[in-house]
Amino acid sequence: MVALRTVDMRNDFKRVSEIIKAGEKVLIARPHNDNLVVLSEKEYNELDKIRRNTEYLAKIEEGIKELEQGKGITLKIEDLDAMETLSGDEAKAYIEKIRNAQVN
Repeated sequence: MVALRTVDMRNDFKRVSEIIKAGEKVLIARPHNDNLVVLSEKEYNELDKIRRNTEYLAKIEEGIKELEQGKGITLKIEDLDAMETLSGDEAKAYIEKIRNAQVN
Protein backbone atom coordinates (compact mmCIF):
# COMPACT_ATOMS: atom_id res chain seq x y z
CA MET A 1 0.00 0.00 0.00
CA VAL A 2 1.24 3.45 -0.94
CA ALA A 3 0.65 6.28 1.55
CA LEU A 4 0.23 9.82 0.26
CA ARG A 5 -0.83 13.17 1.57
CA THR A 6 -3.98 14.81 0.28
CA VAL A 7 -1.88 17.41 -1.53
CA ASP A 8 0.04 14.66 -3.37
CA MET A 9 -3.23 13.14 -4.56
CA ARG A 10 -4.45 16.52 -5.70
CA ASN A 11 -1.21 17.56 -7.44
CA ASP A 12 -0.44 14.30 -9.22
CA PHE A 13 -3.78 12.58 -9.71
CA LYS A 14 -2.79 11.03 -13.04
CA ARG A 15 0.24 9.25 -11.55
CA VAL A 16 -1.76 8.14 -8.51
CA SER A 17 -4.51 6.85 -10.82
CA GLU A 18 -1.98 4.74 -12.70
CA ILE A 19 -0.70 3.28 -9.41
CA ILE A 20 -4.25 2.36 -8.42
CA LYS A 21 -5.01 0.99 -11.90
CA ALA A 22 -1.95 -1.27 -11.54
CA GLY A 23 -3.60 -2.88 -8.51
CA GLU A 24 -1.98 -0.95 -5.69
CA LYS A 25 -4.07 0.49 -2.88
CA VAL A 26 -3.38 4.09 -1.94
CA LEU A 27 -3.82 5.44 1.57
CA ILE A 28 -4.58 9.15 1.67
CA ALA A 29 -3.32 10.46 5.03
CA ARG A 30 -5.61 13.06 6.54
CA PRO A 31 -5.53 14.97 9.82
CA HIS A 32 -6.77 13.22 12.97
CA ASN A 33 -6.36 9.75 11.40
CA ASP A 34 -9.36 10.43 9.18
CA ASN A 35 -7.58 8.52 6.41
CA LEU A 36 -9.00 7.21 3.16
CA VAL A 37 -8.07 4.21 1.05
CA VAL A 38 -8.46 4.35 -2.72
CA LEU A 39 -8.59 1.17 -4.76
CA SER A 40 -9.59 0.15 -8.25
CA GLU A 41 -13.21 -0.57 -9.15
CA LYS A 42 -12.23 -4.17 -9.91
CA GLU A 43 -10.79 -4.63 -6.42
CA TYR A 44 -13.77 -2.89 -4.84
CA ASN A 45 -16.15 -5.22 -6.69
CA GLU A 46 -14.20 -8.24 -5.46
CA LEU A 47 -14.36 -7.00 -1.87
CA ASP A 48 -18.06 -6.25 -2.19
CA LYS A 49 -18.69 -9.74 -3.58
CA ILE A 50 -16.87 -11.23 -0.58
CA ARG A 51 -19.00 -9.10 1.75
CA ARG A 52 -22.25 -10.19 0.06
CA ASN A 53 -21.17 -13.85 0.10
CA THR A 54 -20.33 -13.60 3.79
CA GLU A 55 -23.77 -12.14 4.55
CA TYR A 56 -25.42 -14.88 2.48
CA LEU A 57 -23.47 -17.63 4.24
CA ALA A 58 -24.45 -16.15 7.61
CA LYS A 59 -28.13 -16.38 6.58
CA ILE A 60 -27.63 -20.01 5.58
CA GLU A 61 -25.96 -20.74 8.94
CA GLU A 62 -28.86 -19.06 10.72
CA GLY A 63 -31.31 -21.18 8.75
CA ILE A 64 -29.43 -24.37 9.62
CA LYS A 65 -29.52 -23.45 13.34
CA GLU A 66 -33.27 -22.80 13.09
CA LEU A 67 -33.78 -26.19 11.45
CA GLU A 68 -31.75 -27.85 14.19
CA GLN A 69 -33.97 -26.10 16.76
CA GLY A 70 -37.07 -27.50 15.06
CA LYS A 71 -38.17 -24.18 13.59
CA GLY A 72 -38.42 -25.51 10.04
CA ILE A 73 -41.71 -25.80 8.21
CA THR A 74 -42.90 -27.82 5.26
CA LEU A 75 -44.30 -25.95 2.29
CA LYS A 76 -46.27 -27.41 -0.58
CA ILE A 77 -45.74 -26.19 -4.12
CA GLU A 78 -49.17 -24.56 -3.87
CA ASP A 79 -47.92 -22.52 -0.91
CA LEU A 80 -44.94 -21.30 -2.92
CA ASP A 81 -47.21 -20.43 -5.83
CA ALA A 82 -49.50 -18.49 -3.49
CA MET A 83 -46.55 -16.59 -2.03
CA GLU A 84 -45.16 -15.61 -5.43
CA THR A 85 -47.13 -12.37 -5.65
CA LEU A 86 -47.01 -11.43 -1.96
CA SER A 87 -44.95 -8.59 -0.53
CA GLY A 88 -42.23 -9.42 1.98
CA ASP A 89 -44.47 -8.71 4.99
CA GLU A 90 -47.39 -10.62 3.48
CA ALA A 91 -45.13 -13.60 2.79
CA LYS A 92 -43.84 -13.56 6.39
CA ALA A 93 -47.44 -13.51 7.68
CA TYR A 94 -48.35 -16.37 5.34
CA ILE A 95 -45.40 -18.46 6.54
CA GLU A 96 -46.29 -17.71 10.17
CA LYS A 97 -49.82 -18.92 9.50
CA ILE A 98 -48.43 -22.17 8.04
CA ARG A 99 -45.98 -22.55 10.93
CA ASN A 100 -48.78 -22.13 13.50
CA ALA A 101 -50.95 -24.68 11.66
CA GLN A 102 -48.08 -27.23 11.61
CA VAL A 103 -47.29 -26.73 15.31
CA ASN A 104 -50.91 -27.08 16.42
